[in-house]
Amino acid sequence: MPISRNPLRRLYGRRDLHFVTFSCYRRRPYLGTVRARNRFVNILDEVRYRHGFELAGYVVMPEHVHLLISEPPRGTPSTVLQVLKQKVSRALRGKRQASPKQFAFRFDAIPEEAPAFWLRRFYHLNVKHAGAYR
Repeated sequence: MPISRNPLRRLYGRRDLHFVTFSCYRRRPYLGTVRARNRFVNILDEVRYRHGFELAGYVVMPEHVHLLISEPPRGTPSTVLQVLKQKVSRALRGKRQASPKQFAFRFDAIPEEAPAFWLRRFYHLNVKHAGAYR
């Protein structure tokens, strides 16, 4: 049986920093307002505190985010991103509409209805470093 190679294989447990990028659904500018970006940053801080990872840097753009994070003591960067994306999505969307696949957003820059807030996947790159968090 041939060995399949997964190009999206993520390497955890090596104490590297992790550069991750994730985007809003269809690259829509859901983080295009100061209020939305501030809410994202506040939630990022809550998740960082709760999961105990180091945040070496971040950039919040209107339609995507870049993070440079350490591995949390328990779990992986993947679980951290899952929690972060869920919390941000729930904080920035309004009440559910009749269709479970659509929801309204509270911020003016975001359309009334959309099937998702984030794209499902994220891009990931291990960054080897000899930083102080080791």
